[in-house]
Amino acid sequence: MGCKCRYDASDNLNNELLEKLKGYEILTFCPEDAAFGSPRPTMDLVNTDGSIEAISNESFENLSASILSYAYTFFENNPDIELFIGKDRSPSCAVCSGKVYDVEKNLLHKQGTGLMAKVALDLGLECWDSEDYLDA
Repeated sequence: MGCKCRYDASDNLNNELLEKLKGYEILTFCPEDAAFGSPRPTMDLVNTDGSIEAISNESFENLSASILSYAYTFFENNPDIELFIGKDRSPSCAVCSGKVYDVEKNLLHKQGTGLMAKVALDLGLECWDSEDYLDA
């Protein structure tokens, strides 16, 4: 969308995606920027005893609660959302492209679901990674 909300305070502007969505009402969101600001330390999805958590790569703190709080509030305040398009590989917004690690930081797989995307899926929303949506 062009918002400078990435971990390094840059953006992921995708004009092709914006063109494809022309004519639709678009709500921007970034749970990580809302909770932790930009720039911020990176985080990864980590499988901890069968639960997927967002863990800071700097402090090793579990950041999941802040992301989930944002996600639940966002969807509660926007109940008419019909389509969720998340940023690929994001620990918050990836629909099916997030890297998931074990607690020792070994890569388990690259098909993980970010925490906000999981909330959207649980709500029954149509959900896409942005790259997949463009290819559809």
